[in-house]
Amino acid sequence: MATVRAMATTIRITGLPGPGSRGHGSVLASAAQVFRTVDATCSRFDPDSDLTRINASPDRWHEVPDVLGRAIEEAHRAYQHTRGRFDPRVHRDLVRLGYDRTLPFGSAGVETPAPMVPRHPLGPWRPRFRGGSRPQVHLGGAPIDLGGIGKGLAVRWAAERLGGHLEGFLIDAGGDCACRGPGPDGPGWRVGIEDPGGGADPLAVVELRDVACATSSVRVRHWQAGGRPVHHLVGPRTGAPGGRGLTAVTVVADDPADAEVLSKVLFLAGRERIDGAARHRRVSAQWVTTDGTVGESPRFDRFVLWRRS
Repeated sequence: MATVRAMATTIRITGLPGPGSRGHGSVLASAAQVFRTVDATCSRFDPDSDLTRINASPDRWHEVPDVLGRAIEEAHRAYQHTRGRFDPRVHRDLVRLGYDRTLPFGSAGVETPAPMVPRHPLGPWRPRFRGGSRPQVHLGGAPIDLGGIGKGLAVRWAAERLGGHLEGFLIDAGGDCACRGPGPDGPGWRVGIEDPGGGADPLAVVELRDVACATSSVRVRHWQAGGRPVHHLVGPRTGAPGGRGLTAVTVVADDPADAEVLSKVLFLAGRERIDGAARHRRVSAQWVTTDGTVGESPRFDRFVLWRRS
C-alpha cells in the first residue's frame, strides 16, 4: 500500500501484484506522486500554484504546465457535456462565501463574515487553448476552481500509471475511487459508502471492478456565512449553494473524473429532481436526503452487496 496526503485528504493506493510482477512498490509510489503533482499545480488555495497564478489574470494568455492545461481542457469538456450544469467558474462565488482559504472544517462553529449575495447568471464559458511544447491557456475572463474534477482526474491519471503492472488495485482518495481487476476478497473491490449523518456504519457496501465511484457530500464542508448556513457545492446558475433537500450523492461510472462531475450535477438537481435526472442520464447513483432517506437509481442495485436496514 502507498499513502499520500494531498488535496486535503489522505489517499490510499492498494495493489495486488500479478504472477512474476516486479517493482510493485515503485509503481505505487509513481501513482502516489500524481496526487502531489496535481495538488501543487491545480490548487486554488496554494498561493504558489500555477492555477493561482493564472486565476490572478484570467483575461490573458498564460503558459501552463501540461497537467494544468489538460485539467482545464477536461473541465471545459465536462462543462460542455453537462450544458453548463458543471462550471468551474464558481470560484468567485466560493470566495464571496468566505471559502477563499482552507477552513477548519470539523471544528465547531466555522463562520465567515461574507453574506450570500445574489448574482446574474454566468454567460457561456469559452476558454482558449494553444498547443505545442509550451501549452498556453486563456481562461476566458473568470477564475476557476478545479477542486473536485482535479481530484477525479488525479485518480484517473494515477490509475493509468498502475494499469498493466498489477493484477488489481484500489485507489481511495477520500470518496473518489478507482477499482481495477479482482480484489483481495472476491471478483471486485468492496467499498463502503459513508453515512453523511456521521453514523459509524456505512450506508451500503458495493463491489466494484473496472469502474470508479465518487461522492459529493456536505457532511464536512459546511459553515456559516454572514449568519446563514452554506456549503461548498455551489450552483453555477445561481452562485448559491444548491442541492436542496440532499446531503450526499454517490455515483458509479467508468471514469473517476466523470463520476465526480456527475455526482455534483445530480446533487445540484436537488431532492425533487434527482431521481429523474439520474434516470435520464442513465447514471448509477445513490443519494441521501436531509431527513436521512436513502434513494437509488435502478442501475445502482447491481453493485450493492449490503445495505443498512
